[in-house]
Amino acid sequence: MSNLVILPILLPLLIGAVLIFFNKKIVLARVITTITLLVNISSSTYLLAYVYNNGTLILETGNWVAPFGIILVADGLATLLLVTTNLIAFACLLYTFRSLDSEREQFYFYTFFLMLITGVSGAFLTGDLFNLFVFFEVLLMASYGLIVLGGTKAQLRESLKYVLINLISSILFVITVAFLYSVTGTVNMAQLAERVGEVGQSGILTTIAILLFVVFATKGALFPLYFWLPKSYSIPPTVISALFGALLTKVGVYSILRVFTLIFVYDSITHDLFIWLAGFTMVLGVLGALSTNNIKLIIAYNIIPAIGFMMLGIGVFTATSIAGTVFYLLHDMVVKAALFLLVGAIIIASGTSDLRKMGGLLATHPLLSWLFFIAALTLVGIPPFSGFIGKLLLLKSAFEEGYIIIAITGLVTSLLILLSVIRIFIGAIWGKPVETNKKVPTSLLLPISLLVLLSIMLGVGGEYIYPYVQQVADQLIDPSNYIQSVLKG
Repeated sequence: MSNLVILPILLPLLIGAVLIFFNKKIVLARVITTITLLVNISSSTYLLAYVYNNGTLILETGNWVAPFGIILVADGLATLLLVTTNLIAFACLLYTFRSLDSEREQFYFYTFFLMLITGVSGAFLTGDLFNLFVFFEVLLMASYGLIVLGGTKAQLRESLKYVLINLISSILFVITVAFLYSVTGTVNMAQLAERVGEVGQSGILTTIAILLFVVFATKGALFPLYFWLPKSYSIPPTVISALFGALLTKVGVYSILRVFTLIFVYDSITHDLFIWLAGFTMVLGVLGALSTNNIKLIIAYNIIPAIGFMMLGIGVFTATSIAGTVFYLLHDMVVKAALFLLVGAIIIASGTSDLRKMGGLLATHPLLSWLFFIAALTLVGIPPFSGFIGKLLLLKSAFEEGYIIIAITGLVTSLLILLSVIRIFIGAIWGKPVETNKKVPTSLLLPISLLVLLSIMLGVGGEYIYPYVQQVADQLIDPSNYIQSVLKG
């Protein structure tokens, strides 16, 4: 049974490698990639159900017992994110068929796409820091290929910044892991948690914790390290922007959530720092969204305040706030993918990404308009949509723990997020249709509808999903079960 844990990593890796030899056969690549993702969704969902009923599942590769071998850990958080990742990837894949030109598809798009899923899945499942670095590199190399796909001048300009900032953070990552190994003698997360707990989080370990945080904050686009994100994520084709916006920054947030609930939990300096940074990230991110008339850039900027909300929960560090972060993470992955695909469809319909040159899509594209309206309400956190549940948990825990200023900052940020997306609604959807409006293929709206429906289910079905999320949060607050499952102690 434990061998199933490696399937969501191994399958896209192998299929992606095989598709290198069939890059010109687009139909075949589409069919094989679709089957791969359907198998991945099935196996991930089965893992999720198994872990919920039977507890954490461990795979010790090559029969090397922990902490010596490569360990994969399928716990509640990892499996929940695994299922969400594959559902989003499936919707993006369907969108690709009608939105990406054949030249880009032939240029190894499906190989890069599956390698990206491999890296993201591996990052969620790995049980040691060195392999977290390895899977980060896998997903980054795939993203380098995707961001330059098409080779336009703007893509090359923004990709240079993206590659440079990620290379620097990767170098810092591997140096910090080596530094940590020299101090503790291990990179296995469970054993690190045990050893740091035994000796206490001394000054040198806190320094290492802050270095790791800088690495993850760069990849997660936290203040002040978010400057590279908006244009890098808005320049590639829409489906690639959706994948980046939904998955890449979330791997950075996941890493902070995992490391700072499992290993470095004994010094309040780091968690106090998270709360301050969360506030700046929320405010400056949403101000960026209000400063532009490019609708794709507005959605890209809106990634940043969401990261701030998730960091708020990690900083407050109670069972309720961590549950809020996990719920908000799931919600944000789905709704960001939906919004990027929606603005892509709006750009196709309007022939421009400039808000000032759009109008009247409600009359010419009613389904697209209403889908955007629902996704916008979900993003803002209007009840009963999924954004409301996550924000309620986060802000409630902040008020309860006495973080009044950051809670008020969160409320004000939510209003500004509402203003930023209402600008799109009023500018592009409301009013008199412009002459340039074009028809959007109905098949392009199918994957968007799937994501919006998933987002609605997260909100309306919150009563059924929340107990699982709370169970995940309880395991993160008390990681003894994770440590015992891995080390069998």
